[in-house]
Amino acid sequence: MSPSTIERLAGIPGQAPAVGPFSPAVIANGFVFTSGQIPAITGLDDQPDTFEGQVRQTIQNLAGVLEAAGSSLEHVVKVNTYLTSQDQLEEYNRVYVEYFGTAKPARTTVCVSLWGVSLEIECVAVVAQNVPAQKVPAQKPEVTP
Repeated sequence: MSPSTIERLAGIPGQAPAVGPFSPAVIANGFVFTSGQIPAITGLDDQPDTFEGQVRQTIQNLAGVLEAAGSSLEHVVKVNTYLTSQDQLEEYNRVYVEYFGTAKPARTTVCVSLWGVSLEIECVAVVAQNVPAQKVPAQKPEVTP
């Protein structure tokens, strides 16, 4: 793909379909811009029961989008997280550090009202072939619904 090409992913195999008229990710100028990922397994009615499980599922969904776009969690440069309660922050950080602990991308976390989910995460990442990956241990613990 040339640096000025824009590619919009239509869907991600093995993931719940998008819940609106948008692309799960757009690749442009060597970067991947993801849409917000939620803890849906097969759809909005299929989410893990615990908040910890929802964070894990959301990050796994994000990882799947990044991989489909030719990137990975190790190439993330910016994360935006939307939580529905300030009380979620400590537990969110505990799970987040398992996936991003040594990479430490730039991050913004805010508390908002969301439709039918407890959190949403979006990110910007570098396309993997444009920069060497950081040596971050891949941790994808099993999600217990």
